Amino acid sequence: MKILMVLTSHDELGDTGNKTGFWLEEFAAPYYVFKDAGADVTLASPKGGQPPLDPTSDAEDAQTDATKRFKGDDAAQEDLANTKVLADVSAEDFDAIFYPGGHGPLWDLAEDSDSARLIEAFAANDRPIGAVCHAPAVFKHTKGVDGNPLVSGRKVTGFTNTEEEGVGLTDVVPFLVEDMLKSNGGEYHKGEDWASFVVTEGKLVTGQNPASSEEAAERLLSLLS
Repeated sequence: MKILMVLTSHDELGDTGNKTGFWLEEFAAPYYVFKDAGADVTLASPKGGQPPLDPTSDAEDAQTDATKRFKGDDAAQEDLANTKVLADVSAEDFDAIFYPGGHGPLWDLAEDSDSARLIEAFAANDRPIGAVCHAPAVFKHTKGVDGNPLVSGRKVTGFTNTEEEGVGLTDVVPFLVEDMLKSNGGEYHKGEDWASFVVTEGKLVTGQNPASSEEAAERLLSLLS
């Protein structure tokens, strides 16, 4: 199994002067789900190299077993520091693609043509696509083979409007994930705020929030077995 994980390269949280990036748990938990299953995992980002870590996700109260494992894993840290440049990646080389969230993807991956190219290629070949929390932002411009938005008429989830309100960033983010998925015709579902909630529709797997990252990765993996 060859799985591509795509991370953000964006580190500015709007015009707040604060930093953002990818969310550590949403990378670490899926990374180890895939690795422990024997998958060959490749990491990529728009700019390549070390993707920016959202400092909030590195706080003490955000740590999980997976993030603690990552902090003690030199090989994984080396892997993360050397992500491939997204433009150089070919969909044909992988069996599945997975996007960890964090607020960063709202700015770069949502608008990235290389990301859209990859997602559309995976969809056209009926290969699994996964995204968790803010990462369903990557479906903003992606199309299905019918030319409609990829999520149109499909069950999806992603960071809720109330969760965004809970972290106080409703007026900072360029768009709300829940609203975008709905406006693209997605059949949006959600669970309780901050609780694990994952939706699978065919080969498309979406998770609602950081707590959903491990389950979303396990669902993606089950589509490969």
